[in-house]
Amino acid sequence: MAILVYTEHWDGQFKKSTFELVSYASKLAEAANTQTVALSIGEVEEDNLRQLADYGADKIISVNQQNLKYVDNQAYSSVIQQVADQEEADILVLAHNNTGKALAPRLSVRLQAALGSEVNQLPASLDPFMVNKKVFSGKAFANVKLKTDRKILTLAQNSFGIYENTQEPVIEKFEPTLSDDQLQTQVAEVEKHRDKLLLTDAELVVSGGRGMKTPENWDKLKALADELGAALACSRPVSDEGWRPHEEHTGQTGKIIAPDLYIAAGISGAIQHIAGVSAAKYIVAINTDQDAPIFDVADYGIVGDAMKVLPELTEAFRKARS
Repeated sequence: MAILVYTEHWDGQFKKSTFELVSYASKLAEAANTQTVALSIGEVEEDNLRQLADYGADKIISVNQQNLKYVDNQAYSSVIQQVADQEEADILVLAHNNTGKALAPRLSVRLQAALGSEVNQLPASLDPFMVNKKVFSGKAFANVKLKTDRKILTLAQNSFGIYENTQEPVIEKFEPTLSDDQLQTQVAEVEKHRDKLLLTDAELVVSGGRGMKTPENWDKLKALADELGAALACSRPVSDEGWRPHEEHTGQTGKIIAPDLYIAAGISGAIQHIAGVSAAKYIVAINTDQDAPIFDVADYGIVGDAMKVLPELTEAFRKARS
């Protein structure tokens, strides 16, 4: 028995979300009295692979083939299945992000394993296997029993934390068996925005809604974002009006994000918006309406005009940083 964790990387580098995932798998393995096996697909230097051991990986398996340079859901799910079979893994852990949400259902079918999606803590019990997750767009929690012998979990971002548990890992290379029909996706071109933080990766996000009044007022949000080194976001009405690009739209129908800090200025807090940002560790709301729904989920609230509050916040952060 083993806990297998699929560790996603970005250009050979692991991020905080990956270390949180390995930390979770390690604690789960400790509870189950078994080992943590981390799987990396793609080109990653050995020094970076060893970082996974700092958070509890007992064994690290590296799959580095040129035809697996880019994520292909069909090929990657086959590779993960083969590694899971080799390691006799009973539990598979993935991140609840775009990649994890694409791979997990395929693996559930391949492994005939029950899927617990977007779990936010360690299982309440291992026998029966009970996991906790948010339901109704984060309005409630549910305990779900997974009855199959093998199980798949996707971990909600920023729900568990990072815990160092340094191990001396065994690093192995694995050569999967893949047929041509499993490698039909071809990447013709890759464009990378290197001068802009991606919302899904950002740890700090500053967002605006219709309470910003006009698109010309966005310079106040941008000034705060620049001071914090944060990414910019917006609510759906703002992107629908054309004030901001749709790639900045956060919410149930936009980007689902899980930053450490989310500052919402002039956003009322419709349930569709909250569903996309509720995984943030801390939410700060700025709104003139003290009864706005955003204050029900905010950790800190400021009742006031964003046009006045934002410059004052920016100056306060500037003074604190200096």
